[in-house]
Amino acid sequence: MTVTLNGRPHAIQAGERLIDLINRSGIEVPHVCYHPQLGPIQSCDTCMVEVDGKLMRACGTMAAEDMNVVTSSARADAAQREAFDRILGNHLLYCTVCDNNNGNCTIHNTTKLLAVEHQEIPYKPKPYEVDMSNPFYRYDPDQCILCGRCVQACQTLEVNETLSIRWEDEHPRVLWDGGASIGESSCVSCGHCVTVCPCNALMETSMLGEAGYMTSLSKPALDGMIDVVKGIEPEMGYGAIMQVSEIESHMRESRTKKTKTVCTYCGVGCSFDVWTKDRHILKVDPLEGAANGVSTCIKGKFSWGHINSQDRLIEPLIRDGNGFREASWDEALSLVARRFSEIKAATGPDSLAFISSSKCTNEESYLMQKLARAVIGTNNMDNCSRYCQAPATTGLFRTVGYGGDSGSITDIEKAGLVLIVGSNTAESHPVIATRVKRAHKMHGQKLIVSDLRENEMAERADVFLHPRPGTDLIWLSAVTKYILDNGLADEKFIAQWVNRADEFKKSLESFTLEMASERCGLPIETLTKVADMIAGADGVCILWAMGVTQHSMGSDTSTAISNLLLATGNYMKPGTGAYPLRGHNNVQGASDHGAMPNFFPGYQEVAEPAIRAKFEKAWNVSLPPKPGLDNHLMIDAIHDGKLKSMYVFGEEMSLVDSNANYVGDALSKLDFFVMQEIFFSETCRFADVILPASPSLEKEGTFTSTERRIQRLYQALEPLGESRPDWIIIQDIANRLGAGWKYEHPSQIYEEIASLTPLFAGVTYERLEGYKTLQWPVAEDGSDQPLLYTKNFNFPDGKATFYPVPWSEPTDQQDAEYDLHLNNGRLLEHFHEGNMTYRTEGIREKTPCVFIEVSPDLAGERGIQTGGWVQLTSRYGKVRAQAVITTRVQGKELYMPMNSTDEAVNRLTSSHTDKVTHTPAYKETSVQLRVLGEVGDDPLPRTNSRHGHPTPQTGVEVERKWKRKDYRQPGDQLVQIQTR
Repeated sequence: MTVTLNGRPHAIQAGERLIDLINRSGIEVPHVCYHPQLGPIQSCDTCMVEVDGKLMRACGTMAAEDMNVVTSSARADAAQREAFDRILGNHLLYCTVCDNNNGNCTIHNTTKLLAVEHQEIPYKPKPYEVDMSNPFYRYDPDQCILCGRCVQACQTLEVNETLSIRWEDEHPRVLWDGGASIGESSCVSCGHCVTVCPCNALMETSMLGEAGYMTSLSKPALDGMIDVVKGIEPEMGYGAIMQVSEIESHMRESRTKKTKTVCTYCGVGCSFDVWTKDRHILKVDPLEGAANGVSTCIKGKFSWGHINSQDRLIEPLIRDGNGFREASWDEALSLVARRFSEIKAATGPDSLAFISSSKCTNEESYLMQKLARAVIGTNNMDNCSRYCQAPATTGLFRTVGYGGDSGSITDIEKAGLVLIVGSNTAESHPVIATRVKRAHKMHGQKLIVSDLRENEMAERADVFLHPRPGTDLIWLSAVTKYILDNGLADEKFIAQWVNRADEFKKSLESFTLEMASERCGLPIETLTKVADMIAGADGVCILWAMGVTQHSMGSDTSTAISNLLLATGNYMKPGTGAYPLRGHNNVQGASDHGAMPNFFPGYQEVAEPAIRAKFEKAWNVSLPPKPGLDNHLMIDAIHDGKLKSMYVFGEEMSLVDSNANYVGDALSKLDFFVMQEIFFSETCRFADVILPASPSLEKEGTFTSTERRIQRLYQALEPLGESRPDWIIIQDIANRLGAGWKYEHPSQIYEEIASLTPLFAGVTYERLEGYKTLQWPVAEDGSDQPLLYTKNFNFPDGKATFYPVPWSEPTDQQDAEYDLHLNNGRLLEHFHEGNMTYRTEGIREKTPCVFIEVSPDLAGERGIQTGGWVQLTSRYGKVRAQAVITTRVQGKELYMPMNSTDEAVNRLTSSHTDKVTHTPAYKETSVQLRVLGEVGDDPLPRTNSRHGHPTPQTGVEVERKWKRKDYRQPGDQLVQIQTR
């Protein structure tokens, strides 16, 4: 189809908006409220154009065949200028002394585009104070133009539903929870509103007084300068004033560095530019990220205090009696090499073990496993995917052949139905949650949630299942059986693409709805409804996480999820598939790149002679043929006296492994223990040598996200003190042991990875330049697969396979003594124990300590109140913390987040594991509770968003603005004059 645009024909795409066509054509039309990731808001009126002779908003008009559009007619120009003049009536132009004068201010740039010299409508301040109550950003009502971008982002993109504008007020402003201060509202500090604000009304506090050359002046001085500027404007006009601000803006470029990086927290893989001035982090600016666009969460947007924390490790440390002393790199590296060599000579290479970090780069995990295998000669190599994701990988290997998400986040958005099992997605993977919440709220996507807690996603769900702990496998299998038995399965898909159908159907005989209802505590009617919804949906995506994988039957439950998807034909097409949500920023990549006891990079088996021969030839060594110890077996091996030495980097092993007291006892028995960290962690207490590493902003490399997306990160800052990037330290140790490695940049490491790994054959740093990404498998020509299994499954015959799984009773069950079930997991504000997040003051302010969620029923029965101290004792240890009474948990089920190093939840968990992967059964923990009598303040302070009261609405609801008596569409007056 074609549209005539300013007299010339232009091709249009189906469903394209006029504003997008105009922008794509290179024609400059002002638009202040429109943002392509938010859609049309239609509040600013600056994009008025003539369409077939009528004035229309370009953002709210769909392009159509034979449409005649004029963007710069007298009528359109007058309407655009009138609309922008109204905006200037709400905004005081003081660009030169504004921290937002960075070349990206929409108001500044539109003033320049329209060559505005004077404004007709005088600026009028609003009767409101600046809100500084949030630690991360501030709102200045006097600078707010009421475009509604922030409201639209909060209501329809983030879908936290905190922000609104009450258009009926005499002086409208942006409201948090209908009128609360930001700090005491439901705002989760995701940063969406700040990112999309087109001016300086919403701004990061880290920018204030820092971004500009004159913005650090005192407020009276700044106010005086603003008065001078406004005083000369009537004579000089804005043009001359803007020239000064343009010069000042360009001056900033020399000292403001903008570096593309990838978030260092969860596995979503958000990417953004980080703005730095020397070592000061001005802000995080998301825009082009393939996974996130403008989206972030509180951690990715604001939690970077760990980078410049005063307690960063900046020199090597060597144990000296019960303490540590500072040492040179030469001394520390020499000691490591000498002791590794001595232990290897005395007790063999398998008496050493290596654990890689899921927070560090792919290249660093690759070098760690190469050090273990090619230099030391052991396959005792693992990473923290053993603690969380290995069962999901196993379930997918069994059924479809690849151990990763079968599609992309965009597929989750497209699905007709999303089923979330054992995942607190809104807190653990917030940006993925925004996509589900948006699709559910705005596009009619159906949502089913199965969880022990009524978390945010459960509150929003069409159906919420609360099964008994450890019984997800049962109801999943029963629903699958019901679908197969009642003609609801995709039999054509099964016949063409799935093996072992008859065997699988027979294996489900015992999984009746009656059995599931009895064992899981779920009504048959609910199970039937879930089955019918899944069978009738136009595309199903299943998301799951540690609520599934951290059970003794984690691999089997993950397998049951994939079996259900196969039975309903929910693979091989967009908007379908399996999505095990990876916990850490690079837990997928660490496993992908060989940090496992049984796999080389790309899941090539160490026990396969031909594969081993390939690596032996490339590395010019002999390699051990037998799979090594995983991190669970390593602990047992230390207690058994078989494992003498460990080298761990970027892993808080003594707290994150289950049965922490048992793990700590093991680490204390090691003959020689090397830790590589950015802080002196709890695990460092057991070390003999501590090597200071560099966090993500101080190095280059790649991360792989939960959707198999490989992305580059670039170095924004120089390493602090004597700290070094992990890949350099690992290479230094290898070379002290005689390896002769000569990597000068991580790109050279990846060239080697790609040459040995078919899964990454076409991955190059050039193909990952900037914001370009690749989703494995990547062919040699660089083509990747955002959606897996479009042509076949990853098995020799191209077919998937049903994999029968039995049910087994959960371990560590309740009895008369240990009568309560303890669940555990993440908090939105913190990442795991908080080793990084507690070092950001605003995070610590909002969630200062750990707590235990208690149901109202249990609280009433035992006399517990919010703030009251309680002690939990399991069969393995004890902790004490304050209680929070909440309806999110039910009956005799408790919940304790991970955000503590002092009262770590893993002092309570057992050594029981998933029988296939040895992933600890963290979620199978029974405890007794003792009320201690002391009562303190609520451990969740008033500034925590959980105390807020959201105000949901459909967006900005601009129609309410149009109903105001003082509103008329720009250009109306001109039309009336012409008519007369």
